[in-house]
Amino acid sequence: MAEDRAWYLICYDIRDPKRWRRVFKLLKGYGHSLQYSIFRCRLTKRQIEQLRWELATLLDPVDSLMVASLCPGCASRMEVQGGKGDWDSEHEKFKVL
Repeated sequence: MAEDRAWYLICYDIRDPKRWRRVFKLLKGYGHSLQYSIFRCRLTKRQIEQLRWELATLLDPVDSLMVASLCPGCASRMEVQGGKGDWDSEHEKFKVL
């Protein structure tokens, strides 16, 4: 049985460029970059807990992190201008030809 997925908006402010690159690469594996320090991810509860643990190992106490869980109603009302839209559906991971 598949686990339910929810949208998460993840924002961060990291002072060290080396740590910033590590966090950026980690988050690219979980979701889509909306801006340099803002990601959207569609994850299960297990995946978000794994991601939070991995981020905790990378971040320093001077860094800031915000993880906002979006309910389906909030995600459907998100408006994107000039970037990737469509918060209602999950993006295809692969195509069968």
